[in-house]
Amino acid sequence: MDNTGEEKIDIYSKDVQFLEGPRARELEFKSAVQIMMEFIRGFRMFHFVGPCITVFGSARITEQHPYYQMTMDMGRRLAEMGLTVMTGGGPGLMEAANRGAREAGGRSVGCNIVLPHEQEPNPYMDKWMNFQFFFVRKVMLIKYSYGFIVMPGGVGTMDELFQALTLIQAKKVINFPVVLIGSGYYKDVAELFEKMTEERTISKADKELFLITDSIDAAINHIRIHAVEKFNLSVKKIPEKSKLLFE
Repeated sequence: MDNTGEEKIDIYSKDVQFLEGPRARELEFKSAVQIMMEFIRGFRMFHFVGPCITVFGSARITEQHPYYQMTMDMGRRLAEMGLTVMTGGGPGLMEAANRGAREAGGRSVGCNIVLPHEQEPNPYMDKWMNFQFFFVRKVMLIKYSYGFIVMPGGVGTMDELFQALTLIQAKKVINFPVVLIGSGYYKDVAELFEKMTEERTISKADKELFLITDSIDAAINHIRIHAVEKFNLSVKKIPEKSKLLFE
């Protein structure tokens, strides 16, 4: 059981069943209900956590790696600005961000997905939820955030980065700040955007959708200007709970 009172989820079962192609209509309806209920649980879980900054990053990087300490520092600095640190809830750099926020006395939350490996939620979160569906989890990671910090990571981190950039570019979400930490690590991403600009598959303005830096100070200042000050997050109140909705 996790802190939401839910049973452990069978690895991949819901995603595999849902994405395997056409099935009997009653099974498709059952999946639709499960998806709706997962959204509702997520809304109830994260509605009162306060304005978040989501930190993406690798689950495979250990505590001994310099990126881990850097991400802890990032979590701490975000918490000191009064922001809630949200992550994918797992180990590695997700753990580091949650740990930094927790040790600074800030709010720390996560959206965990059960996988064959790297599946356990880290112990540095005040609230977390285990998700059955990857796409529901990604909605939660974006819905409650006013900015995104992207530490070095793998395929999952790239997926989360480009999901955020796509939504911002398509104006499906407000132009929230996106910061990539690691100019060497993300050199190819910068070059890819230059190539896309040259080929006119994106506009020149799209190159300004994110900042790449090696400096925690620069990242925090970017978040302060383009999230905290832009959206008045320092005075934004957490919604009041409703007795009618048993909150």
